[in-house]
Formats: sequence, structure tokens, C-alpha cells
Amino acid sequence: MRTEDGGLYILLLSIHGLIRGRDLELGRDADTGGQTKYVVELLNALGSRPEVARADLMTRRVVDPHVSEDYAEAIESLSDKTSIVRIECGEQAYLPKEALWDSLDSFADNALDYLNRQERLPDIIHTHYADAGYVGTRLSHQLNIPLIHTGHSLGRIKRKRLLAGGMKSDAIEQRYNISRRINAEEETLGVAERVITSTNQEIFEQYGLYDYYRPDNMRVVPPGTDLEKFFPPRQDERDSIIFREIARFLRHPDKPLILALSRPDQRKNIKTLVEAYGESGELNEIANLVIIAGNRDDINDMDAGAQEVLTDLLLTIDSYDLYGKVAYPKHHHPDDVPVIYRLAAASGGVFINPALTEPFGLTLIEAAASGLPIVATEDGGPTDIINNCHNGYLIDPLDKTAMAEKLLKVLDDEDNHKRLAHNGIKGVREHYSWQAHADKYLRLIQPVVDKSEPLTRMELKRRPMLYHDRALFTDLDQNLLGNPESLEEFISVIQDNRRCTTFGIATGRRLDSALKVLRKYHIPLPDVLITSLGTEIYYMPSLNQDTAWSNHIDHSWRRKAVRRVLDELPGLNLQPKTEQSQFKVSYYYDPAVAPDVDEIVHLLHQHEQTVHLVLAFGQYLDVVPARASKGFALRWFAEMWGIPLDHILAAGGSGADEDMMRGNAKAVVVANRHHEELSELTDTENIYFAEKPYAAGILQAIQHYDFFRDCKVNI
Repeated sequence: MRTEDGGLYILLLSIHGLIRGRDLELGRDADTGGQTKYVVELLNALGSRPEVARADLMTRRVVDPHVSEDYAEAIESLSDKTSIVRIECGEQAYLPKEALWDSLDSFADNALDYLNRQERLPDIIHTHYADAGYVGTRLSHQLNIPLIHTGHSLGRIKRKRLLAGGMKSDAIEQRYNISRRINAEEETLGVAERVITSTNQEIFEQYGLYDYYRPDNMRVVPPGTDLEKFFPPRQDERDSIIFREIARFLRHPDKPLILALSRPDQRKNIKTLVEAYGESGELNEIANLVIIAGNRDDINDMDAGAQEVLTDLLLTIDSYDLYGKVAYPKHHHPDDVPVIYRLAAASGGVFINPALTEPFGLTLIEAAASGLPIVATEDGGPTDIINNCHNGYLIDPLDKTAMAEKLLKVLDDEDNHKRLAHNGIKGVREHYSWQAHADKYLRLIQPVVDKSEPLTRMELKRRPMLYHDRALFTDLDQNLLGNPESLEEFISVIQDNRRCTTFGIATGRRLDSALKVLRKYHIPLPDVLITSLGTEIYYMPSLNQDTAWSNHIDHSWRRKAVRRVLDELPGLNLQPKTEQSQFKVSYYYDPAVAPDVDEIVHLLHQHEQTVHLVLAFGQYLDVVPARASKGFALRWFAEMWGIPLDHILAAGGSGADEDMMRGNAKAVVVANRHHEELSELTDTENIYFAEKPYAAGILQAIQHYDFFRDCKVNI
């Protein structure tokens, strides 16, 4: 190892939050969470290594009567090789990270002065989060020290999430200084010689949104897991309070446990898991299902999203008559979680993560360390974990039959169960312990310190805007599914211009159905997914639902009243439950028997139901809130994201797409449109009728409008 005294000197830089070597105040606020824990544990792991002569964690000094005096201590020694160094950073009071930007140059100057007074300079600077990246970039330039960076979370992703929550762009800017954060991230990515991430998906789906995206300089080093907390069963845990809480739901509590643990969030796909369990007679005969979905006192007091998930859970259990077979305790303590894993492992059970999307999958690692085989969604972190540990099976989270089959594959074969459990315990120690993390980390940084590994360099350019200035939205079935060759070409064009264009899909399908189709036809996940005829909006990469939109369209929506009016009409037959949703009532429409659509609208108005009706393909009648449609949803997106309508290209092929294409947006009607639907648009300005069908028609429109003319793409 390099350096005069026989070991590396590593400087970790994590500025915001409250950082100390013991009794971390995790969860005190948004700035004192996972990152705080990670950097302190990384510091301790590095300090235990013989290759490391010194490791410091540099953070902000805080002098504030509202927090512990510990945070005012300039130097906190953790061992003979590790210290927390606190640097002055403008105002001494404890401030949220969003309020620190104006003080970061002062922090950088004070940090430079501190480092120049040391006997030796660090061999590497490793920055954590955008604010540290800003400071570390300056120190790296001034001291000629290689920079390593870990983002933890990214500004472009946060902005998407905040927009999904209903916050306006100007409010996001004012409260979060988001442009300064994104600029700092871009600058850091341009300078950093290595970027460390937790998963491969993080590299491609999150950092891929940045101008200074250099995947060849990015490396996956998963965070470590506390093996003193998560370990295989050593004793009978059935005298614990949490076992009694679980057992009171179950007729035969000694059966193997299928364990799922997550927040009550639609993206966690809990309902599909219960359906898979309920539809497999063999599965619900040999095992119990345990669902730990947060804590609750009264479902009625929870937010709308959690209410919907838990209500669906209860209704699905009732539908399949799974009483005595499914446990869903109301409360658990954080200290109960390791015990729950061990209870499931001791029962010969299995852990399942059926989430629609899973960037990392910490629960999978915890379960594996506890001796539980795993079944998990074939997305992001689970793919990496199972590839490393060989301790379970990947599933399509929307394929209930395959989900049940994989669970049975674990539970039915005792030898296989033991092998998977053993592989998981071994794999976590090899790949996901802090020892393993430190091993991989040091192997990764050594070539950077030694300059023994050539770095990939590229010409770095910034685009003129922080965010996309244009968007392309298309229907799914009518536009993309009819011709595989043109679809492949369309996907290629979208991918080539993804850096400056938002790609959106607007469909009448429900979320689960739309995701199935995207998987089947290998269509990349869009940036924005409008589902159920514009009643739901989701943003990638984490499928964040736009809850502000849901609240907006809920105005005057009375689903049960609509059903009372329409269910008895001739020629209207309710479509299956799979086609219904909270804000959509769907019927089969027989024009030979049913009243004219205008008559139906008049009837609903007579009953004081102000709604929006959509007739598609002459046989599908959907009723949605008055404020909901594909067009309204597209305009909501445009306003929230600050994209002018004349910078949006909307593609459609049926009557459900009509209002999406009217107005100031550019639009294209593909040649395979359904019969004469959309024919009224032939003389409408800004609407192009393509000569080719399906995706080929959209490609014609892109050329017709020269849609990507000013789209700056870095090669």
C-alpha cells in the first residue's frame, strides 16, 4: 500500500446532519438518517483495516443549545486511527441542508486550512451527497487529490418525487435550492474519478439522467449489514411479544411462514402477493402468510395511499377466505424486525419482496443474513443480491402463478431450503457485511490512489437547461404494439434523445396491466406513466404516484353513485374487477341496446353526477371524474414540470386520446386509428395524420415536426 508511513489516509466528507461516533440520533429529522449511519459505519470499518493508516470523517461543527454539545467538539477521536473532524461552516446553529449552500465556500476554505496544517494530506477524498461534492470538488482541485463520490440521493430524482407530491416547480426551487443541488451534482460527477453506488440500477436509471454521466467510472459497492443484529436463529423466539401478535391471527402458527415486510405502498404490490397465495391451494395449505406493513392504530386515520393498500389487503383476504392463514399485525417495534426474520427462518419459511420496483432491497439482505431463502422481484437490487448470494429466485411481480410456483419451490424441498438458507448466510458475509464492504472499497480506490488504472475521460458538456424542455406522449396499445420492427426503431430513437426529452405513456390500462405489457414487449419504462384513462400519474424510476393529481380529480367524484345510476341500464355490463380502479368505472357497451352516450351523460347530470365519459372502439365505456382524462393529465404534467404544450408531441389512435391531442400540443394520429375515431381532428391545427401505422407513424411525426431539432444530446 502507498504512503510514507505504510498506510492510506482516507478523508470522508459528509457535511449536513448531526454526526457523532455513538448514539446516533437516527430519524430525528430528514438530515439524520441512513447517510449518517453509513458514513460512521464506513469510518469504523476502514479504521479496522491494516491497510489504512488514518481515516477522518469531516463534517460541520454545530454550536446550538437545541442539540447536544457533542456536535460542537472540534475533534472526536473514535480510535487511534479514526476521528470525526468538525469544521466551521458559516452560522453555527443547526440548519437543514437546504440552508447551507451559501456557507459551503466558507466550509471549503476552513477545510483547506485544516488539511494544510496536517502532517500529510489525504490520499483520497470521498464525498457524500451533493453539498459534500461541492466542497470536495474544490478541495480536489486545490490539493490535487483524487475525488470519490457517493450521491446517496440525487436532485433530479428528488425533484420528480416532489412534483409527484404536488409541489410546484417554483416552490421546489425556493424551498430546496434544487437547481444549486443539481448543478453541484453535475460538477461533482464531472470531476470524480470514481462514483460508488449501491446497485447497478442506480447507475443506469438515476445517474443516467445527468449530463456528466460516465458509467465506466461508476462502481457498485453495496452498503454493509449489521451481522450482530441480523443472524440465524440461535434460540426459540416464540416467547417474544411479536410472535404472540402474529400467532393470534393464525389457526396453525407452527406452519412455515411466508414473510413480507414493507411500507403500505401500492408499489410494494402486497395485494398481488395475497392473490397469488389465495389462488394456490397447495401454498395456503402448507404455509402461513405474514405481512408486516408498517404500524397503524386506525386505517381511517392513515393517508389515502396507505388506506387504499390496507383496505385492498383486507378485502382480498376476505375474498379468498384466508382467515386463520394470513397475519397482518397492527404494530411492531424496530427491534422486533430481526426477531421476525428469525421466527420465519426457524419455521422453515421464506421471505418475499414482490415490489413492482426495488432499487436496493435491504430487507432481502437482512432476511438472508437471518437464514431465510428469498423470492424477489426481477428488478434492481434483488437481481444483484440473488446473483451474489444464490439464495433464492427472481419473479415477475405481476405473474401470480410464477410467484406461487417459486414460493413452493423453496418450501416443498427441504434440502433445497437448507441450501438456499446456507448460501444466503454465506453470501451476505462475503458481499454485504461491513468487512466485505471495506474489502471491495479498498480494492476499488487503490488503483485511483496509485494512478495504476487508466480512467475513462470524455468531453464533458452541459445542456443549456437543467430539466427536459420537451416531452413525447403516446398511447400504448394502438400506437406501440402492432409492429415489432417499427417499435424497435422507435425505442432506439427515444433512447438516443432521452437526455433532453421526457418520454411518457398514456393508457387506459391499469398500472399493473400496463407494466405487464411493457415487460412483455421490452418497452423501457417511461419517465411518466399515465394510467386508467388519465386518473393516475406515476413517475419513474420508483413509480412515485402523483398524489396531488389524485386529490385534484377526487373533487365531486362519487363512484358508488355512478354505479347506482348506470348498473341497471340495458346494454351496459360491468367489466371485470381487474379493469376497475378507484377513479374509473368501466362497462362493456352494446350500441344496439344501450342508450346513446349523450343520453347517459344527461341521465348522470340529472342525478347530479358530473363526470367524464369515454367511449373507445365503440364497445368500451369508461366513467371517470370530471377533472380526469388523458388530456387533463398531460396538461397537469406540463404545468407541474414547466414544459410548454407546444414542446409536447402527443400520439394517439382511438377516441380516448382525442383531448390529449387537441389544443396547443403537437399531435399525431397513427394510420391504424380505430375506424373513424379521431376523424373530426382532420382539419385541426397542430395535428398530423400519419400515413404509417403504429410506432412508424410516430416516427413520421417526429420527422414532420423536426421534433428533436434543438435537442442537445451528448455522445
